Amino acid sequence: MIDLWFLIIAFLWTGYFILEGFDFGVGMLAPIVSRGPDQRRQALQTIGPVWDGNEVWLITAVGVMFAAFPAWYAGMFSGFYLPVVLVLVGLIVRGVGLEWRGKVERTFWCDAGIVAGSAVPAFMWGAVFAHMLHGTLASAVVGGVFSLAVCLLHGAVFLALRTGGPVRDRARRAALAISVLAIPTAILALSQIPSTLPALAATAAIAAATALIWRRREGWAFTATAAGIALASAAVFTTLRAEPLTGLTLAEAASGPYTLTVLSWIGLFTLPFVLLYQGWTYWVFRKRVLVPA
Repeated sequence: MIDLWFLIIAFLWTGYFILEGFDFGVGMLAPIVSRGPDQRRQALQTIGPVWDGNEVWLITAVGVMFAAFPAWYAGMFSGFYLPVVLVLVGLIVRGVGLEWRGKVERTFWCDAGIVAGSAVPAFMWGAVFAHMLHGTLASAVVGGVFSLAVCLLHGAVFLALRTGGPVRDRARRAALAISVLAIPTAILALSQIPSTLPALAATAAIAAATALIWRRREGWAFTATAAGIALASAAVFTTLRAEPLTGLTLAEAASGPYTLTVLSWIGLFTLPFVLLYQGWTYWVFRKRVLVPA
C-alpha cells in the first residue's frame, strides 16, 4: 500500500510538471513570439481553456502527500517554506494576469505578471526537488535552471503545435534557440541523479525534441518534451523512494494502513473521473489557434 501511494504521488507530480510545464513556457514566451495584441492573444489562448485545470494536479498531489505521507509533507513544505511561498505568489500573480488581461485597456502589467508568475514556479520547483536530492545550494541552482529551460522548450514546442502563421514560426525558432540551453543543462542536472537509466533517457528525449522541431514535426516534438519531463521525474522519484527527506524513510513518513485503505477507495472512484474529464477537455480544444482575419 505504501509503494502504491508513492507511485500515485509520483504520477500526480509528473502530470503537473508536464501540463503546467507548457503553461509556464507559453506564459514566458508569449511576449517574445508575438507582435501586437492579436498575436499576443493568439499565443495566450492556447492555454486559456486549460491552465487553471492543470493547476488541479498540484492541489491533488499536495493533498495526497498530506494524507498518505504526512511526515514527508510536513518536512518538505516547512523545510522549503520560502520557495513554496514564492511558487504560490507566482501562481496567484499569473492567474490574476490571465484573468484580468481581457478586462483592461493597458495590458502591460498583466503581461508582466504572466511572465514573472510563470518563470518563478518553473525555476523554484526544479530547485526544490534538486535540493531534496542533493542537499546543496549549487545543485538547487542547477535544478532550477534545468527546470526553467525545459519549461521554455516545452512551451515553445506547444506554441508551434497549437498556433499558425508568424507565431508558429517564431515559436519554432525559439524552441531551437532554447535547446542550446536546455540540452547542456539537462546533461548537467540529470547526470547527478543516481537513477541513471531514466536520466539518460530524459536527456535523449529532450535532444530528440530539438531534431523533431527542426523537421517541423511539432506533434512528435511535443511528445518528446513530455517524455523527457516524465523520465526526469521518474529519475527523481526513483531516487526519493529510498529516502524522501534526509533521515526519513518512506515507511516512517507514511500514514497507517487504515488511512491508506480509505484513500485507495477514494482514489479508485475519483482519479479515473479526473483523467477522463481532463482528456476530454484537451480533445475539445485540440485545434490550432489562429489570428482572426
